[in-house]
Amino acid sequence: MSRTSSSSNINLAETGASIQARGVHVRYEGQSRDAVAGVDLTIEGGRFVVLLGPSGCGKSTLLRTFNRLVEPQSGTISVDGVNVRDVDPVELRRSIGYVIQAVGLFPHMTIAQNIAVVPELLRWERERIAQRVDELLRLVRLDPERYRARRPRELSGGEQQRVGVARALAAHPAILLMDEPFGAVDAIVRLALQDETVAIHRALGTTIVFVTHDVDEALRVADHIVVMNEGRVVQDDTPLRMLTHPATPFVAELLDARDVVRRLGLLRVRDAMRPARADPAGPPIDANASLREALNMMLEDVDRLEVLDGGVSVGTIAFDDVRRALASAG
Repeated sequence: MSRTSSSSNINLAETGASIQARGVHVRYEGQSRDAVAGVDLTIEGGRFVVLLGPSGCGKSTLLRTFNRLVEPQSGTISVDGVNVRDVDPVELRRSIGYVIQAVGLFPHMTIAQNIAVVPELLRWERERIAQRVDELLRLVRLDPERYRARRPRELSGGEQQRVGVARALAAHPAILLMDEPFGAVDAIVRLALQDETVAIHRALGTTIVFVTHDVDEALRVADHIVVMNEGRVVQDDTPLRMLTHPATPFVAELLDARDVVRRLGLLRVRDAMRPARADPAGPPIDANASLREALNMMLEDVDRLEVLDGGVSVGTIAFDDVRRALASAG
């Protein structure tokens, strides 16, 4: 897909596009207060940003202003500096991926045909579409040979969500909007889908804006969290900074900021390890593992772990190192 639109003049980067919201107000008909109340927000290109907050706080409404499924009464939304009101809404939505909890696959179409919907509308060549379908099925870890000819009813809920993500990515969008995408699947599948989404983000550099009310999910996937309450942004920060320095009592209560285990889940072994010793001992752990994983291993009566990076021993980590890193993060 061409990154430049002839009618919109949006020139989306090959990686993620930025989003700017300025003074955005949304009030639904018949309601006495704004669903979104004067939001100012900047999302840098390539970020994985989670909009987090309780039900009814305005996070899904704000998300839908980005692709004009909801039109603000006032304020502006810009994508890479271009006001989305100056863009044809249909064209805009073809350039922004969108995934929701109810996947919405077309039941009469095969999986390949579902993924190919936007490329077909954009009149890609048949061979290019086929290559893109297979590429995306592999990206979401579904074997093209097994899945491209199946119908949605033949897939599990988790598999359907993977196809939904693939379809949203089909035309190389610079932005992927995800509104409570994994709320309808069981806990084990949900964790797997979260990991797959993070891996896709790292591989493609797409800007992802992800709505959830689940704090653990937000902390697991985000590199930036925007907490909302009553239509307003309460705090916009990194997960670790938000846990260690909540801006308000509401944020502290929402995140249960005193939960040490949550902090450990955000800190990496490589940030707390000591340089390699001549005689590294103990079970191995990856340098990118969390300190929570390291502590769990140490609680099995292990004094020290050997840290590996790409299979090479680079250091060791012990309980005192975990404690020191946790103190520094606070």
